[in-house]
Amino acid sequence: MATSFKKTLICAPKVAKEKTTPDGLYWKNLENPITVKEYGAITDIDFCQTKPHNFAVTNSMRVQIYAAENNQVIGTVSRFKDVAYSGSYRRDGKLLVAGTEDKLIKLFNPDTRSLLRTFKGHEGPVHVTKFLEDQFRIISGSNDQTVRVWDIPTEKEIHVYHEHKDYVRDGVSSKSSQDIFLTGAYDHMVKLWDARTESSVLSVNHGFPVESVLMFPNGGIFLSAGGNVVKVWDALAGGKLLATLTNHHKTVTSLCFCSKYERFMSASLDKHVKVYDVASYQVVHTLSYPGPILSHAVSPDDELLVVGMADKLLSIQRRKKAAENGSEQAQHRRSSRLKGQGHMARSFVPSKSDAVFELKKREILAPYDKHLKSFNHSKALDAALQRRFRVGSPEVTVSVMQELIRRGHIRAALTGRDDQSLQGILAFIHKNLSNPNFMGTLIDVFNLILDIYGMPALINSGPLETQLVKLKELVSTEVRLITGVHQIMGSLDLLFTAADNQALTGLPVGNNTAEGKKPEGSSSNSMEVDSLTEDIGQPTETVPLLQAIGSLAEPHVESSSSPRRPQKVSS
Repeated sequence: MATSFKKTLICAPKVAKEKTTPDGLYWKNLENPITVKEYGAITDIDFCQTKPHNFAVTNSMRVQIYAAENNQVIGTVSRFKDVAYSGSYRRDGKLLVAGTEDKLIKLFNPDTRSLLRTFKGHEGPVHVTKFLEDQFRIISGSNDQTVRVWDIPTEKEIHVYHEHKDYVRDGVSSKSSQDIFLTGAYDHMVKLWDARTESSVLSVNHGFPVESVLMFPNGGIFLSAGGNVVKVWDALAGGKLLATLTNHHKTVTSLCFCSKYERFMSASLDKHVKVYDVASYQVVHTLSYPGPILSHAVSPDDELLVVGMADKLLSIQRRKKAAENGSEQAQHRRSSRLKGQGHMARSFVPSKSDAVFELKKREILAPYDKHLKSFNHSKALDAALQRRFRVGSPEVTVSVMQELIRRGHIRAALTGRDDQSLQGILAFIHKNLSNPNFMGTLIDVFNLILDIYGMPALINSGPLETQLVKLKELVSTEVRLITGVHQIMGSLDLLFTAADNQALTGLPVGNNTAEGKKPEGSSSNSMEVDSLTEDIGQPTETVPLLQAIGSLAEPHVESSSSPRRPQKVSS
């Protein structure tokens, strides 16, 4: 029984694919971002902890409240005379607090946007406003270098802390204690506070001006961000440094948790958001954005990712609903297949007793495969040398050549060609010879052309002579390149061997040689190095093959540039 024809296997060049990880798939499962142009740089984003998880966006002289269901603005708090900062929800979502450039702290009802309280006392712009876990007190940090605790019912100041020596830029309250909170400032210090005491209970030096701080729910570990560094600290061990993360190349501006506290994220002016594993502190995914990022937040249910940028852009991304998308796509595929078949065909469902026969579709073959199936090898090569293949997909042309070599009919396919046809083949070889994926096959084909037609016959043709000159120059360049690479490899191997020997002997590099003394064992070490590097710089099999091609053309082609043979690197 005759076997069916097998299509030509196209050996496409290998392309390094990005490694797929569960985190990568999880964070790629986001819809296309909705981009909103705001009124100013977006300095703060905060999600309400209660459903439906609306979020507050602080920019310019307003705090805008977005609905989580449709990403639309449902309210704007604009009772500010100057720039607003740090719009933050209370845990129950019933109050919203924000600081201002004019040294005030304002408390609002997010539903009615009405002003409920105004706290006065700071002597500089207030950049930090957060609720303590008991929901009746507020902490604040200001450019006046103070941290303050306020009582909401009485509108009074409870504590004033003067320990920071520069602008206070971020703060966060502990979820495990009603009195513990954390602040970071431009004096490089991160301080842990207890509202029942008159001073900080822990201080650590971040090493850079601190832009953002974050505390785990149990309060035992906290993070600080500033410069291009994120640091992880153990509060229970007295501020022990657990990890230093330097995955950004510009200032890190924002930190937040995601995935139910199993991951945390950092955002930076380098336009990237990085996702970290809390167990290993390794980056598991990276998201890119069009502008420098000032703030970002993830909804408690991980359904929304909101990023605020310095160029006034707000990016909102929602997680895709896989089940709905899958059913819609399946329905669309079914209806597309049965389009034009009538209502009965589109709605027909076979019963269990019905016999189902598969409709065998006629296999569509490429032009070169049709000729190969008919054993027209010369025409198959002509089809593979068509412009759409030789220019757009050279791997197709090379694969057909490999198939002809495998069948043993490449000589027959190359025989009996006119100058124009040979010129096309030589031009293709010249263009793709430098590709290491194609080099071996093309060298074999070129050798066959020289063997079939002979050098004198090729030289007598003007166009072919030009192509041979170009090939000769290309081969010379490739030989020099490969030789140079082998010389570099030899030098590197020599350095690595010397370093290994130095490590074994324990002698510091250059200690004795600087004094004109020869280190002990240097003779044997030198001999060992020489023996290891004796063959370094020797051309591989490709080099003599390329040299042979160049030498074939050299006696017959007049050219000002003759190929230089690679010099052997002496050990």
